[in-house]
Amino acid sequence: MIYSLYMSFTDYSGSNSPSFIGLDNYTRMFSGEDQYFYKALGVTLYFVVLSVPTGIIYSFLLAILLNRNIKGKAIFRTIFYLPSIVPIIAISFIWLWLLNPDLGLANELLRAIGLPGSQWIFGEKSVVPSLALMNLWTTGGTMIIFLAGLQDIPRSLYEAIEIDGGSKLNKLRNITIPMMTPTIFFNLIMGIINGFQVFSQAYVMTNGGPNNASLFYVFYLYREAFQFSRMGSASAIAWVLFIIIMLLTYTVFKTSKKWVYYEGDEAR
Repeated sequence: MIYSLYMSFTDYSGSNSPSFIGLDNYTRMFSGEDQYFYKALGVTLYFVVLSVPTGIIYSFLLAILLNRNIKGKAIFRTIFYLPSIVPIIAISFIWLWLLNPDLGLANELLRAIGLPGSQWIFGEKSVVPSLALMNLWTTGGTMIIFLAGLQDIPRSLYEAIEIDGGSKLNKLRNITIPMMTPTIFFNLIMGIINGFQVFSQAYVMTNGGPNNASLFYVFYLYREAFQFSRMGSASAIAWVLFIIIMLLTYTVFKTSKKWVYYEGDEAR
C-alpha cells in the first residue's frame, strides 16, 4: 500500500522509471481534466444506492421465509444459495442471454403479460438498474448470514409477545428487526464495500457502455492501468476509492450507535 501511495505521485506507465510529479494525478481527477473520474464515481454511487438496500431487503425477506418450518426447506436454502458460489463470469454470460432485448427470457416474460420490453444492459438509463437487479442473484451469502442471525433469536421472546396477543407484524417490528440489527449492520458494511468494488459485470457484459453509462469505478481504474498504461494515475484512483470507502464505513459505524441493538446494552 505504501508503494502504491508513492506511485500515485508519479507518472509511472509500467515500462518507464517512475518520475515524481507531485499532486498532478489528483489534480487531473478533481479538476475535471479527466472527464471519466466524476462519471465513474457517479455511476458507482448510483449502483451502490440501488443494489445495497435492495440486496439487504431481498436477502432478509428470503431468510425469514426459509427460516419457517416448511417442507423441503433445506432444498430451498440450497437452491437460493447455489448462485452465490457460481463464478461471476459464468453468471454474467447467463444474464447476457436473459437480458438480451430481442432473444432474452426477461423481455419474453414481459411481453407474455402485456408489458413492453426493455433495453436492459443495452440502454443508457436501464443498464445500472439492470445490473443492480442481477446483483440479487448473488445474495445467497448474505441470506445465509441473515438465516444464522434469525436462528440466534431466543424463542422465549416470541412466546412472550404471543402471550400478549401480538400479531406476526408485531413480532417482526418489535423482536425480529431489532434483534437482527447487528447482522443488518454487518451486511450493510459489506454491501457498501462490495458495491464500490463491482467490476466483472462491466468488464464482461457492457465494457463500461453504453456511452460509459456503466463505467464503474474499478473498471475505470482498470482502464487507466492496463489499457492506457497510466499506473501512477491508477494508483491515485485506487487511493481515492480507499478513502471514500473508509469515510463511508466510518459514517455507518458512527450512526450505528443510534440504530444497532446489542444484547446486554442499556435500553435506548
